[in-house]
Amino acid sequence: MSVSKGKYKKITTNSLQAMKLNGEKISMLTAYDYTLAKIVDSAGIDIILVGDSASNVMAGHETTLPITLNEMIYHAASVVRAINRCLVVVDMPFGSYQGNSKEALSNAIRIMKESGGHSVKLEGGSEIIESVERILTAGIPVMGHLGLTPQSIYKFGTYTVRAKDEEEAEKLIADAKILEETGCFSIVLEKVPAKLAKRVAESVSIPIIGIGAGADVDGQVLVLHDMLGMNHEFNPRFLRRYLNLYEDITGAVQNYVSDVKSRSFPNDKEQY
Repeated sequence: MSVSKGKYKKITTNSLQAMKLNGEKISMLTAYDYTLAKIVDSAGIDIILVGDSASNVMAGHETTLPITLNEMIYHAASVVRAINRCLVVVDMPFGSYQGNSKEALSNAIRIMKESGGHSVKLEGGSEIIESVERILTAGIPVMGHLGLTPQSIYKFGTYTVRAKDEEEAEKLIADAKILEETGCFSIVLEKVPAKLAKRVAESVSIPIIGIGAGADVDGQVLVLHDMLGMNHEFNPRFLRRYLNLYEDITGAVQNYVSDVKSRSFPNDKEQY
């Protein structure tokens, strides 16, 4: 049993703030369905992110852009039905909050009401602050997302490390402070230099959750399917595989096919 699992019976935004103050690292993974979410929650994870990465992982799209609000609500509702302890954060998909803060609020309310999620996550800093402010007025907790923002992939043109130059680094720090001042309870910081991530974590009082952002942030997040080794084609430096399920599942299926073909399955004990 993890330390946090014993200490916090139910994870809230206040729990996360306490973890930062106490120097306890925050654990976060993605999940998109009932079965895996139930396992992840019972194992003691602090946060489940119902990420728009479902567009890649679950639907096979090249980017996160195609996934719809209805699809995000479907995945989030499946996850919420599975959990007892962790905080559930739901990504607002591309096009659901940029440019129109009234639509952003309406879409965030739909996510909360129809999925039962606990909070929403938006990508961007000062350029989306009006949407963040309006969502917060409804009492909906908001997590920010800075650094590499996959919904802006066609703007940046690459998934390489962000904020390596001083100008972009200073903007990132400024954006983190703006998100904190506006009322965000946490920020995901993706694929930025570790020294910069440390500066950000020390510059704000809210938890900074890193992915490819080094060890000196307040917590870590990975995509569950990557961490379990179900996806064998994705090999960024920041990914640690804790299992190799691609090979295990492939072998199990091959054994099943062989048993069916050879008529060894089902055997006498496996039939009525």
